[in-house]
Amino acid sequence: MTIEEAQQTVDVWIKTTGVRYFNELTNMAMLTEEVGEVARIIARQYGEQSFKESDKNKVLADELADVLFVVICLANQTGIDLTDALNRNLAKKTQRDATRHKNNEKLK
Repeated sequence: MTIEEAQQTVDVWIKTTGVRYFNELTNMAMLTEEVGEVARIIARQYGEQSFKESDKNKVLADELADVLFVVICLANQTGIDLTDALNRNLAKKTQRDATRHKNNEKLK
């Protein structure tokens, strides 16, 4: 699925199953919550925290998909074409960081 297709699919899902988009502030709060769930899994799976019983059935892929879903919702409702935005962002990073990371001693 392309990013454009994902945006279209989420839009159809929202308008049929979800009824309507939550407002932007609600979606921002939901995004923060979902990113927190990703952080919780990462801290336990790759960090030093131990899993709680309630965390053991959490799946990183599912939580990352939740983040992506809410990001797509925010893009759709604010009129952002994520394909175009990502292409412009990568071009900016490529120009800005052309030698920055190659010259970073910490990355060698």
